[in-house]
Amino acid sequence: MSDRIFGVFGILLAIGFAISALYIEESFLSDAVGPKAFPLIIAAILGISSAVIAFRPDPEPQWPALGRLVEIGAAVVVMILYAELLPVAGFVLATAFAAGYLAWRLGSGPVEAVLTGVGTSVGIYVIFHLVLGLSLARGPWGF
Repeated sequence: MSDRIFGVFGILLAIGFAISALYIEESFLSDAVGPKAFPLIIAAILGISSAVIAFRPDPEPQWPALGRLVEIGAAVVVMILYAELLPVAGFVLATAFAAGYLAWRLGSGPVEAVLTGVGTSVGIYVIFHLVLGLSLARGPWGF
């Protein structure tokens, strides 16, 4: 039953996404495909995938224990906080904390998690900001 509920939810989400995409205004300078094509393709893929899940469900799944669901919820909260704190704390600091926490919850020890968080944030900063020249959220220290 879980797959059917998930599939129907995905179909409704795809319909809402497609309707939202149809409201995108096209500029007179747009290309031949237009700005609506990509969102409509994503909505179609989501709708088809969700329909397959709804009409051909797997056997009843085994849901994780309450402790695991709390850990998943905590990871979601960390990602929401990451998105909210990114403009305030800056890319390097926010990414280091988020990546460190997630690495710790995925099984790394505390020291390895801190090193993973710092390495991930500095590595991405170097590649995307210093090498590719893309702008990332600046923190209180200017990077």
